Amino acid sequence: MTLGSAALAAQSAAPDSDPYIWLEDVYGAKPMAWVESHNAKSQAVLEADPHYPKFYSEALAIAQAKDRIPTGRFIGGQVYNFWQDEDHVRGIWRRAPLDSYATGNPAWETVLDLDALATAEKANWVWKGADCVRPAERRCLINLSDGGEDAVTIREFDLPTKAFVKGGFSLPKGKQDASWQDENTLLVSREWKPGELTESGYAYVIKRLKRGQPLSGATEIFRGTKSDVSASTYVLRDAQNNVLPLITEGTDFFHSKTFLIGAKGNRRIAIPEKSQFVEMLDGRVILQTQEEWKPAGSAETFPAGSLLSLNLADLRANPSRLKPQLIYTPGPREAFQDATASKDVLLVSTLDNVSGKMLSFKPGADGTWARSELELPANSTLGVADASNTDDQALLTVTSFLTPPSIWLADAATGTAREIFRQPAKFDASNLVVEQREATSSDGTKIPYFIVHRRDIALNGDNPTLLYAYGGFEVAQTPSYSATTGKLWLENGGVYAVANIRGGGEFGPAWHEAGLSTKRQIIYDDFAAVAKDLIASKVTSPRRLGIRGGSNGGLLMGVEFTQHPELWNAVIIDVPLLDMIRISKIAAGASWEGEYGSVTDPAVRAFWEKTSPYHNLRKDVRYPEPFIFTTTKDDRVGPQHARKFAARMEEMGLPFLYYENTEGGHAAGANLKQQAHTSALEMTYLTRKLMGPQQPAEASIPVAGSK
Repeated sequence: MTLGSAALAAQSAAPDSDPYIWLEDVYGAKPMAWVESHNAKSQAVLEADPHYPKFYSEALAIAQAKDRIPTGRFIGGQVYNFWQDEDHVRGIWRRAPLDSYATGNPAWETVLDLDALATAEKANWVWKGADCVRPAERRCLINLSDGGEDAVTIREFDLPTKAFVKGGFSLPKGKQDASWQDENTLLVSREWKPGELTESGYAYVIKRLKRGQPLSGATEIFRGTKSDVSASTYVLRDAQNNVLPLITEGTDFFHSKTFLIGAKGNRRIAIPEKSQFVEMLDGRVILQTQEEWKPAGSAETFPAGSLLSLNLADLRANPSRLKPQLIYTPGPREAFQDATASKDVLLVSTLDNVSGKMLSFKPGADGTWARSELELPANSTLGVADASNTDDQALLTVTSFLTPPSIWLADAATGTAREIFRQPAKFDASNLVVEQREATSSDGTKIPYFIVHRRDIALNGDNPTLLYAYGGFEVAQTPSYSATTGKLWLENGGVYAVANIRGGGEFGPAWHEAGLSTKRQIIYDDFAAVAKDLIASKVTSPRRLGIRGGSNGGLLMGVEFTQHPELWNAVIIDVPLLDMIRISKIAAGASWEGEYGSVTDPAVRAFWEKTSPYHNLRKDVRYPEPFIFTTTKDDRVGPQHARKFAARMEEMGLPFLYYENTEGGHAAGANLKQQAHTSALEMTYLTRKLMGPQQPAEASIPVAGSK
């Protein structure tokens, strides 16, 4: 039973009296001493466990395996790949001709060695991607992060010479965004003057920077406001080199105003604020809208989740009067995922009851689009790694729970595809099966979930089970092959479940919007309903049930931990949001008010006062001992939430394990060894809690909701 708000209010700490604000000083000496002390305690427990050495060895072997799939990207007529392994801890950026790549055994040429660069520059560089200017794709902007932070340094790189450009574009570290307008011009949003950031910590001033200009010489073209989430630019190009430079002024995480950059200034484009341009194909601009839209002067209404086409010439001539053409609209159990253009074809990945489909659309002269479907493995998650802008070849990704991931080379024009890479199996799946089930939530809605288990499972309630979910930001949780989970958990007799709860994007915008802001309790009810269904069907029991989630999923874990401690015996809370009263004052928290609401609204504050995990811990409740993981370098969510939650548990005398990686950003680690270490710690924790001998229940502390 969920704790009543009255009981919570009476027994939780007052939201405005926070004795642990000192832990919000991320790099302060006192907080870091606290971190080191708690890291040492947790490592002493987990690394001394006999399971840990084997788990670490297996996780590292998987992470560093040279037979992993080298997912590619088309640049300048070749396929590029970023790769990390035992010999390249930070990684190398490399390339191969397509015909070589398509053999499955590419002849790679190293373009940039990040380990060598970090050594030469005495820097802790982490790769954050590259953006290469079309049509020539000779010059690229390389994004480098210090230890995994979202803040990056941007430097211009020349592909033919494989070297950074002397005197080229170079933007010092910051949370910034840069787009190529042409080979000699960048559109840049950054902190131009100290403090010139939004309340969310992002840039809101955009300037045009010409080659050879110092930053101080850049010309301002747009200024948002401090109350915005951010202002940024992006430039769409098609194979005919039509160029569409755009500005997005984010008013919250999901809503934005879009402007067309022109010679005579910026003009607002009359598209819904909850929509975005995703591609451009042969003079047609592709728009995905996440809300119902009836354009001005039109008799047609387009449902939320639709994919639409706008004529580029018409858009330029009159951005306030638009005449969209429908490309795709999802059915009741479908959802749009992504769209990628090749030279002449639009590839669209969708979900049908959480199973992937790959559709192709070809534009006709009359504005209609011819639809077909590529034949790819069923019951899988399908995606487009990249598509060529010089022809219609595309690299597709295919994955599922039990089938190792593969890369397919497709000809989008003919709709044919062939597998060119398949990762060798990393765990024994011969006796494993996947089921898709449904649980009934508190409002009667059916919540689908996947369960992976042994074919000969005994439904006796004694199966160690790990339940995972995310439940936010319209992000769908789909079948995927996790070598680490398979090897360290499934092979050792564990059951793995993934819940498709509301807040995600499994069934489009409505599935997400059902749990926004003060409606969020339904997300937490959905997750609890899946857990109860697993218990009622005798797959597992509270003694054998563990849960895990990260980021927004870490918030989910914190709420489930405080609302339903009686349902689980292990809880992994990864890089979490937990203090929902001070969220806007921590890292980039103010940017997510579109998801969680603002506590300046009395109704929102009242909701989070009874729901925020940090404020709803009680010392007289028997909680399971959680494993709380975060990273010092996480400048998105921030380690502050995890630190304060652990400190409050410590104050109440509640057991917990805490580990904070000092690198890695909003991820498991900055390199493969750190990622393996995190995996081994978490799997050791789960094994200790869920796979050990049955233990008598403690009777000294009452379970929440009991009488």
